[in-house]
Amino acid sequence: MREITLIPGDGIGPEITEAVKAVFSAANVPVTWEEENAGQTTFDSIGELIPSTLIASLKKNKVALKGPITTPVGKGFKSINVQLRQMFDLYSNVRPAKTTPGVNTRFENVNLVLFRENTEGLYSGLEMFDERLQISDSVARLTRVGCRKIVRAAFEYANKHNCKKVTAVHKANILKSAGALFLSEASEIAKEYPHIQYDDKIIDNMCMQLVIKPEQFDVIVTTNLFGDILSDLCAGLVGGLGVVSGANIGNDMAIFEAVHGSAPDIAGQGKANPTALLRSAIMMLHHIDLKEEGERIEKALDATLANREQCTGDLGGSASTMEFAQNIISKL
Repeated sequence: MREITLIPGDGIGPEITEAVKAVFSAANVPVTWEEENAGQTTFDSIGELIPSTLIASLKKNKVALKGPITTPVGKGFKSINVQLRQMFDLYSNVRPAKTTPGVNTRFENVNLVLFRENTEGLYSGLEMFDERLQISDSVARLTRVGCRKIVRAAFEYANKHNCKKVTAVHKANILKSAGALFLSEASEIAKEYPHIQYDDKIIDNMCMQLVIKPEQFDVIVTTNLFGDILSDLCAGLVGGLGVVSGANIGNDMAIFEAVHGSAPDIAGQGKANPTALLRSAIMMLHHIDLKEEGERIEKALDATLANREQCTGDLGGSASTMEFAQNIISKL
């Protein structure tokens, strides 16, 4: 029995978390949950955004499932997601995007995975403001080690899952230092995987290519800000943030998360779609070598998504959050 840190989150987080727990229980998944929260909820109750009990749980269990978290709006509050990623060196943000029968989109046959460097780049927190000149600077800091780690993670994934191509996305034509460093490391590591096709795209061209012919891409790897933007773009190709999974993975820890917001406007109303968190939980099962359980739940989820009436309102159905979960359970 594997113990997992469970972070319900804010807003709709507790509702979709309960739905995932119900599916896992019905599927007899051999995990136990250690619940610890973060964000607005804990700040309101104990005055801490990331409690020490949560940090201790993460260090002990090494794997977590996280609902959407709200960072309080105001000066001095750093993104909780960014803090967790940097605190535990979760350098690899992994975002699959795959078309699903029953989820209507403008595109077909999309099946790609984006690897986004998670701790460096423009999210390094290196910002300066000159009051006298009224100039603000944000530094996009990349390290050779950081570039190597994220590119290698992408190629290792491609190698493990028999993917045909890895595409590095950059802006080396303008960013002559940071962009060139990332591109040069990607090119060098690609030589170690001669059986995998490698190419690179400038970020603006990449955005255009994704909305013209997304099926041409397989595994994409890029830096932090570009990856942040592209991962949401890719989610849009397959139905939106409500149906895609996400993972933050380091060398010895991983946090799997719903990548959508906490949606406080519909919290407590039973309207929330738990698909994104459930798919993230399925990714987690593969990560901890419970592949059979993950595939079983995935088949039940896909069968439910194919029947629109059994889904939540955002997917065209009339089911509540827990009714949707029960529909999935009935197909296990």
